Amino acid sequence: MADLFSTDTLNRVVASLLGDPQFLLDRFFPIVQSETTEEIHFDTLDGKRRISPFVSPLVEGQIVASLNFKTSTFKPAYIKDKRVFDMNRPLKRYPGEPIGGNLAPSDRLRAMVARDMQDQLTMLNRRLEVMAGEVMVTGKSTISGDKYPTVVLDFGRSPSNTIVAGTLWSVNTSMPLDDLQDWSQLALQQTGSMLNDVVMTVDVWKVFRNNTQVKDRLNLQRVAQTFPTMGQPAQIEEGGVWMGNVDGFNIFVYSAWYVDPADGVEKPILPAGTVLLSSPQLEGTRAYGAIRDEQAGLQAVPYFVKSWLEEDPSVRFLMMQSAPLVVPYRPNACIKAKVL
Repeated sequence: MADLFSTDTLNRVVASLLGDPQFLLDRFFPIVQSETTEEIHFDTLDGKRRISPFVSPLVEGQIVASLNFKTSTFKPAYIKDKRVFDMNRPLKRYPGEPIGGNLAPSDRLRAMVARDMQDQLTMLNRRLEVMAGEVMVTGKSTISGDKYPTVVLDFGRSPSNTIVAGTLWSVNTSMPLDDLQDWSQLALQQTGSMLNDVVMTVDVWKVFRNNTQVKDRLNLQRVAQTFPTMGQPAQIEEGGVWMGNVDGFNIFVYSAWYVDPADGVEKPILPAGTVLLSSPQLEGTRAYGAIRDEQAGLQAVPYFVKSWLEEDPSVRFLMMQSAPLVVPYRPNACIKAKVL
């Protein structure tokens, strides 16, 4: 019979666990990159809009320089989520178990390990979602933790991509659709990317759906029988919810929270009054460095789980390790606007 707590078995189990949907990660950071080094490397091409030079047909061809590229290197932070199972825990009733208990202590221990593995994976996914949100809002990633000096990774997004709306959307004369078109045009000029995904916080959505320009445009679309339009109900689940489209923009409303380990306070992933304009052309990547553990073979995997037993006193440990970094390969394919 296979050992439930063996490294291979545990990693097969955690690989089969379904994590909570992570909207920002799934939509804008779907690429997974792994490297067997401590650092993550990626190349960015010089994207200047060059045109072919004219010369006389009687002279030699003009030498044109090849496109340049830049290699960036980042060293991701490390995650070591460690849980303790002392041998008194399996002797007590498991949550949901009938009063008096109907499970053997060994069954309770297996159930506890499975529950904690699911919690570890959920926490890791939420951490990545928080990192994705910060990257899209600021163009940077701040890495800070216990006994880890604070490091700010600047991905080089243009300052012009962080915007305060000229006329706040709460003003009756505001033109949100014109703003979105202007901002999309800015990114198109910078990167050649068409940004048509609009992610807004709930407070922005309340104002946006009642804006005169938006309502008039939706009425026009209905007359022209353009489908679909924004006809979805209010947001009813955590994460990103598609509300419809208008003028070719996909409108999403986003609500999600996390407990900041620095102060224990629950905070929103996206600050109030925020609009993000982006698309999958951001080429967001979940990059993973090598797991610094001999049992993992020093390989780069998204996460690695292992368990071991201390003999005296008898205590079992469960640990998940990961070295993640959320990277936008095309950082200017995202615009953050404050509109309230």
